[in-house]
Amino acid sequence: MDTNCIRFCGLFSFISLALNCFSPLGSVAQLLPQEEVNVLKTISSKLQNKYWNGINRASCREGKGFNMTDPLNVKNLSNGTCDCTFNSNSICHIVTIQLKGLDMSGILPPEFAELTHLRELDLSRNYLNGSIPSSYGKLRVTILSLGGNRISGLIPKELGDIETLEELVMENNLLEGPLPPNLGSLSRLRKMLLSANNLNGTIPENFSNLKNMTDFRIDGNRISGTIPAFIGNWPKMDRLDIQGTLMEGPIPPTISQLKNMTELRISDLRGKQMGFPNLQGLTKMKRLTLRSCSIFGPIPKYVGAMQNLKLLDLSNNMLNGPIPDTFEKLDFNNMFLGNNTLSGPIPDWMFKSQENIDISYNNFTETSSRKCESSRLNLVSSYSKTMSNRNSDSWCSKKDLACPTKAEYHSLFINCGGNRIKFEGNDYEEDSVTSGPSYFFLSDDKWAFSSSGVYVGRQDDSSYTTTNTSSLNMSGPDFYKSARLGPNSLKYYGLCLRRGSYRVQLHFAEIMFSNGPKFSSLGRRIFDVAIQGNVVLPDFNIMEEAKGVGKGISMDFKDIFVSGSTLEIHLYWTGKGTNAIPDKGVYGPLISAITVTPNYKIGSGLHVGAIIGIVLASIVAVLIVLFALWKKGIFGGKNNEEEFELRALDLQTGHFRLRQIKAATGNFDPANKIGEGGFGPVYKGTLLDGTIIAVKQLSSKSKQGNREFVNEIGMISALQHPHLVKLYGCCIEGNQLLVIYEYMENNCLARALFGRDDQRLNLDWATRQRICSGIAKGLAYLHEESRLKIVHRDIKSTNVLLDKDMNAKISDFGLAKLDEEENTHISTRIAGTVGYMAPEYAMRGYLTDKADVYSFGVVALEIVSGKSNTNYRPKEEFVYLLDWAYVLQEQGNLLELVDPRLGSSCSKKEAMRMINLALLCTNPSPTLRPSMSSVVSMLEGKLPVQAPLVKRTTSDDEMRFKSFEKLSHDSQTQVSTYSQDSQAQSMNAPWSDSSVHSKDDNGTSTSRLLPDLYNVNLD
Repeated sequence: MDTNCIRFCGLFSFISLALNCFSPLGSVAQLLPQEEVNVLKTISSKLQNKYWNGINRASCREGKGFNMTDPLNVKNLSNGTCDCTFNSNSICHIVTIQLKGLDMSGILPPEFAELTHLRELDLSRNYLNGSIPSSYGKLRVTILSLGGNRISGLIPKELGDIETLEELVMENNLLEGPLPPNLGSLSRLRKMLLSANNLNGTIPENFSNLKNMTDFRIDGNRISGTIPAFIGNWPKMDRLDIQGTLMEGPIPPTISQLKNMTELRISDLRGKQMGFPNLQGLTKMKRLTLRSCSIFGPIPKYVGAMQNLKLLDLSNNMLNGPIPDTFEKLDFNNMFLGNNTLSGPIPDWMFKSQENIDISYNNFTETSSRKCESSRLNLVSSYSKTMSNRNSDSWCSKKDLACPTKAEYHSLFINCGGNRIKFEGNDYEEDSVTSGPSYFFLSDDKWAFSSSGVYVGRQDDSSYTTTNTSSLNMSGPDFYKSARLGPNSLKYYGLCLRRGSYRVQLHFAEIMFSNGPKFSSLGRRIFDVAIQGNVVLPDFNIMEEAKGVGKGISMDFKDIFVSGSTLEIHLYWTGKGTNAIPDKGVYGPLISAITVTPNYKIGSGLHVGAIIGIVLASIVAVLIVLFALWKKGIFGGKNNEEEFELRALDLQTGHFRLRQIKAATGNFDPANKIGEGGFGPVYKGTLLDGTIIAVKQLSSKSKQGNREFVNEIGMISALQHPHLVKLYGCCIEGNQLLVIYEYMENNCLARALFGRDDQRLNLDWATRQRICSGIAKGLAYLHEESRLKIVHRDIKSTNVLLDKDMNAKISDFGLAKLDEEENTHISTRIAGTVGYMAPEYAMRGYLTDKADVYSFGVVALEIVSGKSNTNYRPKEEFVYLLDWAYVLQEQGNLLELVDPRLGSSCSKKEAMRMINLALLCTNPSPTLRPSMSSVVSMLEGKLPVQAPLVKRTTSDDEMRFKSFEKLSHDSQTQVSTYSQDSQAQSMNAPWSDSSVHSKDDNGTSTSRLLPDLYNVNLD
């Protein structure tokens, strides 16, 4: 054996630490320097590492003070390696530290930077928190792995100074902010794994210098911009993952230069449509995913020439044409081509294949008669509409999955992923089939499910059902103890249901994560849920909604209409959340049970002939009404366009007849009036089914146009989120314009905080925190998560409504505007409320989502102080509450802002966090304000809050007051009109404020048509 061989020193017990010594045999004294021992002890203490005990200078030679792992659990280990070749083989230095899966709950010690000989540092899969010390830039490691912890804050730019770094692993943490451009200096870097964080911004241009890059992953971050063309400068690239980001297409043609690529995953790209990217010549490809990338056109034949291809996922695009005949030669395991517009015959070889194939939701023509049955070849809705009248045995392959027999069912109960059970007198059917990569399961003719996708990192041993095998103490129905899973897409179908309205309850419980301060508790499962094609739960997080793991929660949807005979419930993953906690492949949809019950009396169904008669009669009635409207001039004259625009709303929303609303409100009985705004009253009403509603009646006296009425209805009908007020519909008859919303039992936030004594609510600190968080989540949805990117423009306490459980819901979308990144400077129309408008918008019309962030900051300040920003003036020189906050910040007395009514229920630490966050959001510079998603993380304590000190200067004050003067002058007519209508009530409603608007280019008034829903006194 060579004299410089490796000698392993250590002890073996529950946790493994092998401290290895590089030295010649026969060496006498091999000691760690005392300074290094002291540093290691400090590090161990700050990590809260309970496995390093008794570290001393002889630890390298004797292994004293170091424990080791159970050999049966190789994922959890503590391993250290020493190099003892220094000073004639008498001095040792530690060169490798691996502390993985030990559930250490401390912080990252800056002292690691003092270990000058350290070459590898791996602290992955623990429970460490805090930020990454900038001193780590002094390390000379080749591997720095911190993945799977609670590490937050920014990535220090100093990490770009580690010239030796080859692997940087920080995935599955809570890091935020942009990617530091300095990381582009790491010329030796091969791996950069950053998935499942909260990073934003774009990929820095100087990352083009990373020519040794082989593995780059940024899944599930908020990184935006286009995929840079310089990825062609990474010729050694083996794996590239860009799933679930905010990035846009097209995929650059330079990707064709990555000839060594074996794994490419790109999904959920935004932006315009694009043709199939040039992947010709990438013959080493093994796993190719281009899902939801808006790719159109035919699939290139050369894809079938990728001889090593095992996984192909091109689902959710706009691909057309036939399946290339070259695909028959592929030696694949999984092929997903669903939800495209592929056509032509289905190749015969697919019916003979034993692999997983999904070609659902396409436009194929039938090749031969195929009976609907459970299969690994998923053919759901795969035939074109021209096939709909042929072969009733293939009904599941036709559009809409029309019932092949009689639509006779009126309820459905499924124990997803579990055995048959009974609960509350209902039999929940068994759903224990374990197949999943591409599978259609049919349970008689009553229900079915369709599953598609494979888990990243787990190719062959994946399970598509799970049970609670951990130590979770679960209560409630037994169906919470099991669940069905789906890596990408999971659809349940209620079949042969009678036409009508149903109540749909979806039951969830997170049973794959653990409780307590452990690595296995850090998972974030995020997915979307749609019913009948409408997204009802965007970015749904079971654990967050249920407030813990192992806790059941039911999401209730009370009015789901089945117009044909099929109910579709779709759960799908969009690349967000963690994907490797506690193990690889733990992510995506999970559902425990489904309950579907009718909202109609069983036995009240109509005969087919009666239905046909009713339909014909309805058509005749519509024609008569249209003729009458035409005779009245509704479809002609100067108001023609406006009237058509209003009536077009019936196509977007629920439509109510005037007689329905009169019956619900007692013919607009004054006793049911719950508010009076500048443009008409608001009434409380009750529909025949017991639903309580709020009816906003637009006064015929109002001389405003219909534009903002159309805007509000159009905007909010396209949005659904737990923290946005729900629109039930509208009523447009004669000169009546009515908007019907869900009723908010606790009125608006302004009334609850600073209304009259008999109106104010006793909001404790926990309730205020929840309200603030709800507003933030609603805005994060509008800005970043919904398909339509929307700037609200009028966030204020009167536009935040409170339901019976004190959940906040944003209302009043009359001023909302689509956020178009290429047109952020709106110069023709300024709208909003004085005191809540961001200065850059009020002065220059510069509108971005950061204007809403500013308004949110003002509202947050009102929540913590219980005072109105526009009406509270502790001294004459302070016009707004925000001014007073700036002074108190300079004096170091910010806690004086806290509402004294809170008493001891308010934590000083949490109050300071909310105040500092409010000041951060109201920073005069929009670029220094955080995104709303970051605000949510800050409110939840996942990210630190460091509010900058904003000095009040004369120039700043002059700029702000000039902006208000400008708005006041531009909107003098509108404000005075509003004041006349609202003057009387403002005495009793101290929170009342005026939304002001400038005029558009044509000189037309653009002030608000719709008032705040609950901005007035409720007597």
